[in-house]
Amino acid sequence: MPYDPFRHHRRSIRLKDYDYRLGGAYFITICTQDRACILEPAPVAAMVWHWWDELAVKFPAVVLDVFVVMPNHVHGILVFDPHPDVVTAEPLGTVVQWFKTMTTNAYIHGVKESGWQPFRGRVWQRNYYEHIIRNEREMIAIRHYIEANPDNWAEDENHPARPAT
Repeated sequence: MPYDPFRHHRRSIRLKDYDYRLGGAYFITICTQDRACILEPAPVAAMVWHWWDELAVKFPAVVLDVFVVMPNHVHGILVFDPHPDVVTAEPLGTVVQWFKTMTTNAYIHGVKESGWQPFRGRVWQRNYYEHIIRNEREMIAIRHYIEANPDNWAEDENHPARPAT
């Protein structure tokens, strides 16, 4: 089928004209492709945690906050805190894409070398959810949500046994 810009246009879910390199806190959720529960085994979760921790090494202007690995998604808060010696921060999309690339490469290695569950097409969905955290009250509420997420897995909208709404 030839490309038709009216049919094949992907609407961005990002804020129009917002500079995602700005300092501030961002709540992100990244889901696996088809919401497949491939992140459950401890070695997989440990690998995902490893690459989360590496974000602060790769991107010095990024400060890591709370993070959780769920069976088919991750939640985290990234705080962009540019330092005087850092000329420019990478935009949020670049940071998330690097994380998805590194975890995908590591997951492929785990499938080949350690028998991890194969995935269909790709590990992560094309997009990700983000929310700009605007104040301390929101930060506290989102931290609580992320930290409580494992205890609320059965009711989670991403749980595969939950009926579609």
